[in-house]
Amino acid sequence: MDSSATTPTTVQAPQGRVLFITLGCAKNEVDTDRMRSLLERAGFEETDEADDADVALINTCSFLASATSESIETTLELAQEATDAQTLKLPIIMCGCVPSRYGADLPDQLPEVAAFVRAEDEDSIVSTVCKILDKPQPKTANVLDASALRTVEGTSAYVKISEGCDRYCAFCAIPYIRGHYHSRPEGEIVGEVKSLLEGGVREIVLIGQDTGIWGSDFDDPKKTLAWLVRQVAEVVRPYHGWVRVLYLQPEGITDELISTIRDTPEVLPYIDIPIQHCCATVLHRMGRKGSAEEFKRLFARVRREIPGMVLRTTALTGFPGETDEEGEEMLDFLQEEEFDYTSVFPYSREEGTKAYDMPNQVPEEVKQERAQRLIDLAEQMGFSATASHIGETADVIIDGIEQTDKGPELIGHTWFQAPDSDGAVHIESGEATVGDIVKVKLTDSFAYEMVGELI
Repeated sequence: MDSSATTPTTVQAPQGRVLFITLGCAKNEVDTDRMRSLLERAGFEETDEADDADVALINTCSFLASATSESIETTLELAQEATDAQTLKLPIIMCGCVPSRYGADLPDQLPEVAAFVRAEDEDSIVSTVCKILDKPQPKTANVLDASALRTVEGTSAYVKISEGCDRYCAFCAIPYIRGHYHSRPEGEIVGEVKSLLEGGVREIVLIGQDTGIWGSDFDDPKKTLAWLVRQVAEVVRPYHGWVRVLYLQPEGITDELISTIRDTPEVLPYIDIPIQHCCATVLHRMGRKGSAEEFKRLFARVRREIPGMVLRTTALTGFPGETDEEGEEMLDFLQEEEFDYTSVFPYSREEGTKAYDMPNQVPEEVKQERAQRLIDLAEQMGFSATASHIGETADVIIDGIEQTDKGPELIGHTWFQAPDSDGAVHIESGEATVGDIVKVKLTDSFAYEMVGELI
């Protein structure tokens, strides 16, 4: 996309009202935000109420069978609610991963849906909505300014630095949904970051299916993730904001990246490394690399080089062929490494993946039992890690203000809490506005939440 392109002129007369529903991960939030911005520039308005909407847009997730089911159930429930409440049915557009994965079969199976838009075709959303509502399509430029295509109102914003994935892990459908990996050009990324900061965002969260290999598909060897992080940090610096990096595979933790995180004040010492498992034989069946010994060396190096580093990981249990001993090995590994945050998932048998037809599928009750043990341990470690910050003074970004019986309560998050994932900081007294970065004395914790006093 040409970063020198001009922003299309906004149509003044409202063309209609759109209800947005987003399911799934943060990457879907970014995609919805982009479609929202495109539609707003075409003269459409957003509404939070179905009975006030002219069209509904549901951005779906299909990473797991349960996510696909949720996407379809949400669609059918909305269609039924609209039918019950209105004389005419509310047109529904299903976007994202479900159409990308099951597109050819959906029109016959979901006649309630007016249109299906694959993830790779979401930039055509204006023409799709105009066609459904029988509206004239605005005469806008064919090439849009990527840096302006965001409508984030919060204090933190996710910025996608890549799309697709080439790993083809045996349990994962993402490569079949999102296609081959490709890095987003740094000019687009930096331009978008600058636009977000000018709009009041204070934390930039870099995401992708595999952030660690950003730039590997470019010809310039200097363009690595570490290099990109430094470019983003330079843009963030005048705004006194933060940069956070998520979804790093173990192989992406290079010496250059470690030194960049350590030596760049704007970059938070927080890494999300989804290892999935620690047992080499299980990882091999998954089509992944690594072993408990390799991971231990990696985490020891990261903690040694970056004091105070916060580590998040993901554990997948019940993969085909996983034995009781391998399940215990994963439990012991997590306990030994004491991660600050751990997401746990029982294996989900996904059609079209390599693991679907593997022998020795683990019974559902066994998967759930193993997952619950990991969850119990993860919560124990996470609650303890959160409590370890009691007594510290930390910068907190104010995300919102809630009215309570005691008066207004400031709600924010600090450097060791990724937005929407790791809890929040509650400040019961004091004055600040949303977007402020304030000093807070952390005085107590409950589960993953913290309580603090404004300094």
